[in-house]
Amino acid sequence: MRSSRAAGFAFGSWVIVLGIFGLWRVNTAAAVQGGRVVVRGAVVVTTKGGEAVDRSSVVVWLKPVTTFGGGAAVPPATAERFKIAQQGKRFDPHLLVVPVGSVVEFPNLDPFFHNVFSLFDGKRFDLGLYEAGTSRSVTFPRAGVCYVFCNIHPDMSAVVVAVDSTYYAISSRSGEFSIPNVPPGRYQLSAWHERFKPRAPAEYPREVIVSAESSSLDAVELVETGQALAPHKNKFGHDYAPPSPTSPLYR
Repeated sequence: MRSSRAAGFAFGSWVIVLGIFGLWRVNTAAAVQGGRVVVRGAVVVTTKGGEAVDRSSVVVWLKPVTTFGGGAAVPPATAERFKIAQQGKRFDPHLLVVPVGSVVEFPNLDPFFHNVFSLFDGKRFDLGLYEAGTSRSVTFPRAGVCYVFCNIHPDMSAVVVAVDSTYYAISSRSGEFSIPNVPPGRYQLSAWHERFKPRAPAEYPREVIVSAESSSLDAVELVETGQALAPHKNKFGHDYAPPSPTSPLYR
């Protein structure tokens, strides 16, 4: 990551390659969809106070290696379009997962200006000032984690996770996730969260096999690292200016 103070705030973020070959267990009642499999699993998060109640927003994806029929299983780049709206001085949604090649729209639904930007290697961009009712878009051509901010409102933040796969999911509050329509084959299972990291990162990465007889994961064990986002600077590397109540830029 590169930013004006990237070394000063790592955001407690981790990209976790969790291909847990040794943790797959046979599921005799595996759900199969036209020769494809629904891969299911759950996340367990340990905190200083015990087990976390909220285990949501863990991104999990399967990167294809080969299918059982032979040949590479990596899907082609997509041109899908997604959206993160700016409304009420917030990004909605805060977390978005997109396949590589996707376009993300950033419509301004607030009655004042926004300036969406990111200075991180997942995708560096600056959309400039744009007014209410207008929109700008960004293409994400490679895999990576992109932290998104507004150059006017310091409390606004979002994350775009671009993955080199179309097989992905986001965990629920209970930690459960499912990835539908996965062709049987060899994969690398990866996961990411803003505050969680793997309990034993030295064991990863590992390869997994997906089949009708092997489609359910044992618990993915993570530990909490603390605050998701440290205080950040604006796109120029300076502190944010105090809001001016008379300016149309700040409301």
